Amino acid sequence: MFEGGSSKSFSIFPIRVVYMPIEQAAAPVAVLISVSKRRFKRAVKRNWVKRRIREAYRKNKETLLAEMQEYPQSLAIAFIYLSDELVPSNELDEKMKTALARIGEKLSS
Repeated sequence: MFEGGSSKSFSIFPIRVVYMPIEQAAAPVAVLISVSKRRFKRAVKRNWVKRRIREAYRKNKETLLAEMQEYPQSLAIAFIYLSDELVPSNELDEKMKTALARIGEKLSS
């Protein structure tokens, strides 16, 4: 996924999104969430950020899944946290909405 090829990426700070189409899988979308150990040394903070990203995705995934109904393949999406600081949940929700909408636009075009 990260070596290039058919993957595409963009950043909406504090999240970088990498996605690529994959052959039909069990679910329409497979999600990976990554928080660098370089940014947060303590696993407690890394896990806290991952839970926040996972929750933001869970709340906002319906728009993407609606777009996926017309798309013949499944998607693999990686969310990579870029910031050195903790971001409030409501800001992370807004960024996730924007990211998922952008993926949906690129799929439909």
